[in-house]
Amino acid sequence: LRESNTSALLEFDRFLRKAFPTVFSSSLVRHELVANYSHLFWVQGLQSDLVPYMLLAHIDVVPASESDGWEAPPFSAKEIDGFIYGRGTIDDKGSLMGILQALEYLLIKGFAPRRGFYIGLGHDEEVSGYKGAMNIVRVLKQRGVQLSFVLDEGLAVLDGVISGLEGPAALIGISEKGSATVKLSVFMVPGHSSMPPRETSIGILAAAVKRLEDNPMPRLFGHGPERGTFEHLAHKFGLPMKFIMSNLWLFAPLLGRVLERKPDTNAFVRTTTAVTMFNSGVKVNIIPSLAEAYVNLRIHSAQSLREVLDLIRSTVGDQRVKLELVDGFDPLPVSSMDETSFGYQIIKKTVLDMFPTVTVAPGICIGNTDSRHFKDLTNDIYRFAPICLPLSFGDFKKFHGINERISKKNYEELVVFYFSLIKNCDIQKLPKPHSSIHEL
Repeated sequence: LRESNTSALLEFDRFLRKAFPTVFSSSLVRHELVANYSHLFWVQGLQSDLVPYMLLAHIDVVPASESDGWEAPPFSAKEIDGFIYGRGTIDDKGSLMGILQALEYLLIKGFAPRRGFYIGLGHDEEVSGYKGAMNIVRVLKQRGVQLSFVLDEGLAVLDGVISGLEGPAALIGISEKGSATVKLSVFMVPGHSSMPPRETSIGILAAAVKRLEDNPMPRLFGHGPERGTFEHLAHKFGLPMKFIMSNLWLFAPLLGRVLERKPDTNAFVRTTTAVTMFNSGVKVNIIPSLAEAYVNLRIHSAQSLREVLDLIRSTVGDQRVKLELVDGFDPLPVSSMDETSFGYQIIKKTVLDMFPTVTVAPGICIGNTDSRHFKDLTNDIYRFAPICLPLSFGDFKKFHGINERISKKNYEELVVFYFSLIKNCDIQKLPKPHSSIHEL
């Protein structure tokens, strides 16, 4: 589904102008529409020699219908027991409104940033951002813009989600898995069901699909950014996990075997293979000539799209099954996260000032965001918002499901986070590692 509800996008444009009058009228802010429905803001900095950064969010949401069983109409933003219910509250209106609300407050208070920054609001992230984010990138490239870092949605603050972890963890996404959609097809001479051949197009394709499911992609745990996640969190686990995670040079294969048992952790171990569509046949007594299946793969950081396609070809191992890459891209580059990494350290400091008990660790996004289109404008793309995902995966599963919601307290934290982040970005450069004078 690629169609957008353009009247809703126009209505949202009008809403933004009403909700954030200072942002739209300030002499410090330049606003423009991109590709009719996306928004690009440039907030001018006092010091033009400081490299700007960019905050991203997206306007569009996945469909929702009240008849699916919502406790409140999905576009009502109704408040129930301290929670705001609505499609997009987590993905990604919480961040979008948080960013603009923070800027509105700062401008009202007379704040003028030293370091300029951009805000990009795409309108088609849920269908890959080919019109919104890609055109924002095109505009910025034409102007020769280079960015210090980009911050988009992605990972969050997990509390009780990782079993065995003491206390909450804030995971900052430093990369994303790649993606590929592959079409498999078998074409045979059609026939009548009264005189069937030994093998049919459906049977051949079904066998190929079964081989893909029976032979998952190789285990690669420890060869991508997921290694850093576990090493950074190790000290927050009890024994024996603390010992195992602190010594991944030895235990990575063992931990990989444990993690692959569950679908949600298997995603960190390898390139995942999901058969998502299978089409064939039109009539009960006709043997169809054509059978088609679609396979969606999310590519581990240690593999390339080309390697994955070669592995599919060899696993299918049947010349009669035609392989076609519908679309795909390599895993994203891994952003820096050391002590000299401006973006990572600023985000980390902002998180720790707000949530002192949280452990901050790098992470990998298994889904994709608009930020992937910005890789030519910066080396450092981070994917994080301080959305607190509580004890159960319950609210985590709601972000494209029914009863998507955010607590009023958490929304307030989002506003404070972006408010503080914008102020923290005003330092010229990071203090020297381990120095006694902390300029931040």
